[in-house]
Amino acid sequence: MRIYDPDQATLRALAGSNIELTLGVPNPDLQSIAASQSNADTWIQNNVRNHPNVRFRYIAVGNEVSPLRGDTSRYVNFVLPALRNIRTAVSAAGLGNQIRVSTAIETGVLGTSFPPADGAFRSEVNSYLRPITDFLVSTGAPLLVNVYPYFSYIGNKAQIDLQYALFNSDGIVVAGGIRYQNLFYAILDAMYAALEKSGAASLEIVVSESGWPSAGGDTTTVDFARTYNTNLVRRVRDGTPKRPGRAIETYIFGLFDENQKSPEFEKNFGLFFANRQPKYPITF
Repeated sequence: MRIYDPDQATLRALAGSNIELTLGVPNPDLQSIAASQSNADTWIQNNVRNHPNVRFRYIAVGNEVSPLRGDTSRYVNFVLPALRNIRTAVSAAGLGNQIRVSTAIETGVLGTSFPPADGAFRSEVNSYLRPITDFLVSTGAPLLVNVYPYFSYIGNKAQIDLQYALFNSDGIVVAGGIRYQNLFYAILDAMYAALEKSGAASLEIVVSESGWPSAGGDTTTVDFARTYNTNLVRRVRDGTPKRPGRAIETYIFGLFDENQKSPEFEKNFGLFFANRQPKYPITF
């Protein structure tokens, strides 16, 4: 399970549940945490150490912070020092072997994504991402990546087949005779290729978000959402052509629909409606 801020009621509800949790450090908190180790220590005390019966797996220090994004670029200078301070606080709490500290990025940082072997980061993000990936390699933490074939598809419908985005096609063959059965694998391997070119070939990726909206926009129906998420659960067990046979740790976004987002389709990624009723059956 992933939550995006340390909501205390949610953390109390998870106590003793045995559910592993990815806990987010909200972007607006990054500056304070980056400014001092004491602030990071306090954050970990209040939101992690005070909840000893919650199974924390990752701490995501920031979400989709990027110099390319107008809504998050102001946090760019705070991510790496916040990562370091949170990591130090986790280690000081004796939890360094239990909790991995990372950050979540989105695939818009790729300048080249096809064919997947040519994957490379945009030049504008290299100076931002390289120190972060170096840090993650040094600490043994994975990189969290939000992967959405939906956005790739609606942005390039002339060249991307819907069934390929939904895991339902026979796939395509790229240079070297490598077959990609679905767009999710292709995006993920492009990200791995970009990491290799940035000196982070050993870095593992955890897919920290993936999903398909069920209403409110282009190609959004309950059936498409059900198809995508059902096939996602099945396909992440197999690994990608670049990393075959290695299951892909993946988080479906999201658990519930939301009512405070825009545009409209952003409200409709949930497996459940806001009234807690399931939209469709799904098996994990």
